[in-house]
Amino acid sequence: MKKLLLIVISIITITAIKADNDNNARKLLMAEKIIENFYVDSIDDSKIVEQGIIAMLKELDPHSIYSNKEETKELTTPLQGSFSGIGIQFQMLNDTLYVIQTISGGPSEKVGMLAGDKIISAGDSIISGVKRPDYTVKNILQGPKGTNIDVTVIRKGENAPIVFRITRDNIPIYSIDASYMINNTTGYIRVARFAESTGKEFRKALLELKKKGMKNVIIDLEDNGGGYLGSAVELASEFLNPGEVIVSTKANRTGEYHEFTVETKGVMREGKIVIMANQYTASAAEILSGAIQDHDRGVIVGRRTFGKGLVQRPFPFPDGTMIRLTVSRYMTPSGRLIQKPYKLGETDEYLEDILHRYDAGEFTSADSIHFDESLKAYTLKKHRLVYGGGGIMPDKFVAIDTTGYSNYYRNLVAKGVLNRFAVTYVDKNRNDLKSKYRTIENYIASFNITENHLRDLVDLGQREGVEYVDADFEKSKNVITIILKGLIARDLFDTSSYFQIVNSLNPIYNKAVEIITDDAQYSKILSE
Repeated sequence: MKKLLLIVISIITITAIKADNDNNARKLLMAEKIIENFYVDSIDDSKIVEQGIIAMLKELDPHSIYSNKEETKELTTPLQGSFSGIGIQFQMLNDTLYVIQTISGGPSEKVGMLAGDKIISAGDSIISGVKRPDYTVKNILQGPKGTNIDVTVIRKGENAPIVFRITRDNIPIYSIDASYMINNTTGYIRVARFAESTGKEFRKALLELKKKGMKNVIIDLEDNGGGYLGSAVELASEFLNPGEVIVSTKANRTGEYHEFTVETKGVMREGKIVIMANQYTASAAEILSGAIQDHDRGVIVGRRTFGKGLVQRPFPFPDGTMIRLTVSRYMTPSGRLIQKPYKLGETDEYLEDILHRYDAGEFTSADSIHFDESLKAYTLKKHRLVYGGGGIMPDKFVAIDTTGYSNYYRNLVAKGVLNRFAVTYVDKNRNDLKSKYRTIENYIASFNITENHLRDLVDLGQREGVEYVDADFEKSKNVITIILKGLIARDLFDTSSYFQIVNSLNPIYNKAVEIITDDAQYSKILSE
């Protein structure tokens, strides 16, 4: 375990600490050697070291973590903006892999693979007839750029399987889930994460919507867990003026302080902005929300955000593992620290905070939310009262709406019945649907979920072990109908089409549209 010295040095602030002059480092080395040489049974040295690192990090804040090789890949791939593979969106239904979409310009599209194809084998691996988790399928299809893989598919209307030889290439991972016009002057953009490419994607979406007449924009950051701080700075720069502060970071131990300001001219420094946020909006998404709120540039609508104001720096190891260590805290332009309270070493309690908020009634009433009065701050232009120490409190609170949800609906979702119905339905009727509904606008206006569709869904649910409950079905019928229509649209068109349909179920979205289309209400909120 000679590499242990490197690991110890990396953990102890990655400075030039010499083990023979440092008691703590020497103690760790001695403990490892004692276990290695004298323990009664054979041991896995790497596992001992790994558990030691995990134990040390558990004594720190909840966001300082160690990840093994596989976990590191899962953490970093969505943020790096691309991976190497064959370029498809797929869904596993039971033991069958359906191609939902081919990535535009990607390797699979180039060789002629189509949505609706069923992959039965890839390389030496049998796909069809074998139940595999999604990550296993991904590992089979992904691989180094430039390598070839033979993929065999069954296509409806073809008598024999089709074999495609596909050359893997870099496949982009997009940050923007949806982008569309709500009306003649209002656009909607949903940001899923803050990755390397998010700034470019977001600017492109803004410019495309502006060409369609957009003057005001709703930015959906619900369930956005954050990502790169730099990407949040890029997005904020599209709306604020050059020189204005977006966020600052400070490390208490070293005193290092850094301020991020707008350095470019954004494409939308005028017009109304409404940001949608909820209890899962965190980190970089809170940086953007805080900057817009503190500069009185827009209105935040929804529920109090997660409250993650700690900045992590990755320290990768040669074997593919990694430490993400908290190195500083960030502050919004008004000087707010939005990190919610935590105790060192008490990660479980910290992670259960969302449940505590729910039990306290925070999701249904703004009056249930309480801030530390000592953490008051004021916005920079209109001097509105805001608070630090527990996420971003929206300017307009919106309660969670569960009126259309039931145990029956929950079980349909949990069993994957809704997805399965949509994929199967599109697979059987793709050509007919494509010929009837050539645009998403035509589909939204003309396609309806019928009683026959719903009966087939109920039958499928019963075959999958979901017991039909008439009262629950009637309670959730509208939700089920809209979700089904959205899922079918997603498979026919794209993810943006899905949100264009199902957003009508979202009370935060509906309130955002109400506010941004009402000049008096928008102005009143920013003046309160």
